[in-house]
Amino acid sequence: MDAIFGLAQIKSVAAALWKEGKQYPVWAFHAAMGSGKTTFIHALCEVLGVEAAVSSPTFAIINDYQSRDAGLIHHMDWYRLKDEEEAIQAGVEDLLNGEGLCLVEWPEQAEGLLPDNTLHIRLEILDEQTRRISTFKPKQLMADTDDEDSAGTIDLDA
Repeated sequence: MDAIFGLAQIKSVAAALWKEGKQYPVWAFHAAMGSGKTTFIHALCEVLGVEAAVSSPTFAIINDYQSRDAGLIHHMDWYRLKDEEEAIQAGVEDLLNGEGLCLVEWPEQAEGLLPDNTLHIRLEILDEQTRRISTFKPKQLMADTDDEDSAGTIDLDA
């Protein structure tokens, strides 16, 4: 998937991403500070029928939600984690390998814990109102190429 969108289109982009990526149990959101990771995840949770308030788990590290369409969702923010060992102590590894959909902000903090079948999502700021979202293949498939951008994207129109 490769889409350029504004806030008015965020739910339709979230729905399209769910349609194309729901087979992946872990979604890793790669993006700069302030790019809208939590805002996008909030929109995705709305699309999936989460009725509870969705908020950033920056201090809690993990927030859990129940959704109509995806069941249990673990929303994780690894920004405050120092390394993989601290992530393991926080219970992240058990959740990644357990039940439920895991949505991970700042996966770079403990990337070695991500399972091979993780959907990697890149969110970029194009300007104050516009973002670009793109997906790239799980790392097990990326081993076949040295250029991650050549690994392909999910086609919204397929």
